[in-house]
Amino acid sequence: MKKVLLAAVFLVGFSFSYAQEAQGVKADQNENKDLMTWYHKDFAATKVYGINTENAYKFLESKGLKPKTVLVGVLDSGVQVDHPGLVKNIWTNPNEVPNNGKDDDGNGYIDDIHGWNFIGGKNGDIDVDNMEVTRVVAKYKPVFEGDDSTKNKANQAKMPEDFAMYMKAKELFNKNSIEGRQGLQTYTMISELIPDMVRLLDGKTVTPENIAAIKPSVQKDAIALNVLGQVAQSPEFKGKSSAEFEKLMKEQMKEAIDEFAPKAKQYDLSYDPRKEIVGDNYDDYSEKNYGNNHYEGPDAMHGTHVAGIIAGLPNGKEVQYGVASKVAKIMSVRTVPNGDERDKDVANAIRYAVDNGAKVLNMSFGKPVSPGKSVVWEAFKYAQDKGVLLVKAAGNENEDVAEHLAYPTNFKNVTDEKPFVNNVLVVGASTNDNNALRASFSNFNKKMVNVFAPGQEIYSTVPHNEYKYLQGTSMASPVVAGAAAVLLAYMPNLTPAQIIESLVKSSNASTANQFGDFSQAGGVIDLKKAAEYAYTNFYNGKSGAVKKAERSVKKTVKK
Repeated sequence: MKKVLLAAVFLVGFSFSYAQEAQGVKADQNENKDLMTWYHKDFAATKVYGINTENAYKFLESKGLKPKTVLVGVLDSGVQVDHPGLVKNIWTNPNEVPNNGKDDDGNGYIDDIHGWNFIGGKNGDIDVDNMEVTRVVAKYKPVFEGDDSTKNKANQAKMPEDFAMYMKAKELFNKNSIEGRQGLQTYTMISELIPDMVRLLDGKTVTPENIAAIKPSVQKDAIALNVLGQVAQSPEFKGKSSAEFEKLMKEQMKEAIDEFAPKAKQYDLSYDPRKEIVGDNYDDYSEKNYGNNHYEGPDAMHGTHVAGIIAGLPNGKEVQYGVASKVAKIMSVRTVPNGDERDKDVANAIRYAVDNGAKVLNMSFGKPVSPGKSVVWEAFKYAQDKGVLLVKAAGNENEDVAEHLAYPTNFKNVTDEKPFVNNVLVVGASTNDNNALRASFSNFNKKMVNVFAPGQEIYSTVPHNEYKYLQGTSMASPVVAGAAAVLLAYMPNLTPAQIIESLVKSSNASTANQFGDFSQAGGVIDLKKAAEYAYTNFYNGKSGAVKKAERSVKKTVKK
């Protein structure tokens, strides 16, 4: 999910936001190294709902199993493939000669050494793109609400599914476009008030007492003081010196403005960078051979962080490592712009990754409407037929996904008892706080979300050879993708359905604050227990082979 998450701190009647996902907190070497790796912890030993990474490896190795490298496709905003914490675990296409301008392996993609970019072309790379609701409104408004009312009604009757999608998109477009403009105005205004707030502090620290003693003389100072008073209540600002306050406020406001500024384009009905940059016929869903080999793209923050969670390696003094760092390689398939991914690109990205050997695909993205969902569903089925597991983030809207679908979904209808494919694993985000185990932003549903995994305060690689804490179901999904890669590395004949069953049935359950009702598993994954479950129920001890999935009697693993 490339969208940011906003915390509720209200300033001057507006929502003041701390980006929790797309804009994270850069860490320094003096920070708590225990926090940097908390999501690997053993719940039984620490009572922290980590995923028990190291004990999983120990268990699998104790059985004499030898791992095989598993290729994980990261369908995302791009990956810094030469990041020091990733470079040794980046996939290299063995059948392609680097930079010779030829399609050596005949797969239709020239010089695809480390993956492919479906949102670029000979004229560059897409950074900001529309939201899907914008594209739907732009396309269907003339059809359903054009100048001819008779024709409008006829089209509405003739195309009921498209009309329903249009009305949903229109409602979201109107709401979010207004919020975007207001957000940009708010943060710009607050940014301009920073010098006034610093002047009013007059060298004093940021405390409620110091601020209460300030008497404004003009209206602008009164507004600045109001903002300052709200900021002083935040633990992040409280007690800071005047200089520290100024630096932190400038950083926060820059992040907020950088987040809201693109929304002007994302909700602009006339904005369409696709034709000029990519150069494909977007309405032709059968078209596959477009894009370029720019694996990183203009903004690889999100994808690089995801890649590090899956397969990052300790680098220098950094302690961060990915769940599958010992067994996985990363393929970068750039699919997600600063805006909503397009269905054509998602479908082609899935097929590209599958055809080039990926066995697990991580998909940390989603949107509320999907005009090309049938094409994506065909790609889901294609991946299932090839034995490839798709791991998908549940979404960051704090919603029940049965009531607010987050496409792409593995349920064609929310009333369906089961998904239409058996290779999609949907992941919610958990925390390291047992009393608030579901992250406040995480989507949920007992039937449509399979498991939860750590997704708050996750430390990983980001561009420019750096590391940051980010959070979101976008971070929980690669934790699970990494876990699946570990299981496959040691038991390569496991099917996607068997991996899903192993992770669901072995999760560490919790009933606190209704957590058990938020997913099929009712708990947080435990990789060691999943390894034990898969080994006990599916592995038959011969060359990585596994027992048949339809075995009627299965042993269970104690939780």
